[in-house]
Amino acid sequence: CTSCSRARAAGMKAKHLEALLQDVQGFERPKVELEQYPTQAHIASRVLLAAHADFDDVEDRLVVDLGCGPGMLSVGAAVLGAGHVLGVDVDPEALETAQGNLEGFEGLSVDLLLGDVLRGLPPGLRADTVFMNPPFGTRRKGADMAFLRAAAAVAGGAIYSLNKTSTRPHVAKVAERELGMRAEVLAELRYDLPASYTFHKRKCVDIHVDLWRFEPAEDSMQRALASLKLDE
Repeated sequence: CTSCSRARAAGMKAKHLEALLQDVQGFERPKVELEQYPTQAHIASRVLLAAHADFDDVEDRLVVDLGCGPGMLSVGAAVLGAGHVLGVDVDPEALETAQGNLEGFEGLSVDLLLGDVLRGLPPGLRADTVFMNPPFGTRRKGADMAFLRAAAAVAGGAIYSLNKTSTRPHVAKVAERELGMRAEVLAELRYDLPASYTFHKRKCVDIHVDLWRFEPAEDSMQRALASLKLDE
């Protein structure tokens, strides 16, 4: 499609990508137990363009989007010219929404897979680049680091993740000491979290999140697989 071709240009502007991603619909019925919150277009565009323009981690790459939800990051990566994208999520309703979102764009190479990141990904799954906006671990303690271990178990290249800034020391410890990865905070962003559940008292809450880039070492995949076995 014409808009997708323009988006793949090296000089793609954040506001252009954000405008395209505004058409991606969010969760119809978010599930609190899964900590489902939308990845907003302005956040997604920052994440994707950092990977695309600064590190060349998107174009022609095999991309996996862990906990893809309605597909915001999957759509964005495909728009930016990923060779192929696989979105993985445990929620069938979220994947239905993601499929509907994909149908709003022409010619995107994206597949969707029903799977539980916390219980193990399909054997042999590999990615050049992994994107994820994992659960913060508020409802399911340790879910954020379980996602990081799962990402390290499939990533041949960089991993991009959004995590609460307040967890920065713990994230760095797991990434560097346990998994042997190089870890860098590329940016600190404000996540405008809209009221999604009945217990939310305010219309919107600002949460500070870090945009991380993790670079696996040669043995990071084996370390991650060992950690995941210990968690079983």
